[in-house]
Amino acid sequence: MPRSRARMLELVFPKDTNYLGTAFGGWVLSLMDKAASVAAVRHSGGNVVTARMDGVDFRVPIRVGDAVALDAQVVGVGRSSMTVRVDVYRETMTTGAQELATTGTFVFVAVDEAGKPCRVPPLPQGQQTPSARPDPEARP
Repeated sequence: MPRSRARMLELVFPKDTNYLGTAFGGWVLSLMDKAASVAAVRHSGGNVVTARMDGVDFRVPIRVGDAVALDAQVVGVGRSSMTVRVDVYRETMTTGAQELATTGTFVFVAVDEAGKPCRVPPLPQGQQTPSARPDPEARP
């Protein structure tokens, strides 16, 4: 797995859901931010802070008992910023079937020990794809 990518798997428990038995949006956003930050730290090699969340789309509900598989990848790099795309898949654990449930884009800034923005390395050639679509072959 490239150093600018991170994958996570979580289970959905009743405490993570609303009265309809579907995952709280804020809980899913928290998982997405966590996965995205791991990808950004791996890419930058240092500390990062979340600067922005863009275009989060909730496509299908995630229910109690589902697994949540997250795939985060750095898809763009500026001087000190990184754009990270996160795809969230709802997985039926008994069958392994996955369905794209949520997508979003996060921007992180690399910071030094003093909390000031610092340079990040460029992406490897061909990896800079800010409009990347979910890759079914890359599902976690």
